[in-house]
Amino acid sequence: MVSTETSSLDWNDALLQNPHQAADKRARVQRMFAAIAPSYDLNNRLHSLWMDQHWRRKTVKLAGLLPTDQVVDVACGTGDLTIAFNRGVEAAGGSKPPIGIDFTYEMLPIARHKSNLRYINGDATALPLPAACCDVLSIAFGIRNVANPALAIREFHRVLRPGGRLLILEFSLPTNPVLRGLYNFYFRKILPRTATLISGDKTGAYKYLPESVNTFIGREQMAQMMTEAGFKPVEQFAMTFGVCVCYRGVR
Repeated sequence: MVSTETSSLDWNDALLQNPHQAADKRARVQRMFAAIAPSYDLNNRLHSLWMDQHWRRKTVKLAGLLPTDQVVDVACGTGDLTIAFNRGVEAAGGSKPPIGIDFTYEMLPIARHKSNLRYINGDATALPLPAACCDVLSIAFGIRNVANPALAIREFHRVLRPGGRLLILEFSLPTNPVLRGLYNFYFRKILPRTATLISGDKTGAYKYLPESVNTFIGREQMAQMMTEAGFKPVEQFAMTFGVCVCYRGVR
């Protein structure tokens, strides 16, 4: 069990100016997710107004699943997207269950309780998988939390077969300035308070969330990073007024 005591790995105001520049970001993110794992699903549902499940279903659809596809879901967390992909595989007539991978071990028992799929403890930048072993690789709301996103995307390219599809689902900011202002008011002023109250979190997880989105690379930079790793074409699919974007690239 993760301690609720204040830790040197908690997010403070100085680090939240740009959490992606923290030298020990990996350790901080890991502690943070371990702490909020028990309430992770509840907060996701409530604070996305249940849209998080819609976004995952849309991502599965964008994968264009084939009966022979092997899917790997990186940063799988409590398994929601892995389970959605399993439904998609079954609907496509496939027989290969998806594999979920997450570097925060505390998330995996929750995922295993929800389904009997295979879940592995592993890092997005050094996947415990052989080269060219899968046809679809997904990562939902996880690439922003990786210490080195470019390295992770190159690792995704390594494990995908030629013709394989990479799906990156990630929060973004609405391009309309009025919507962006309303969104950030909710994101920065309301969500941190209510989500922290529900979770009892003391790591600063729900202060990290909005700042990690606001300081993360933009849409074009993400597309360029995928292109430089060897994915083409790279497409962007904005969802819910641009609150999140699904990037799809082909190896």
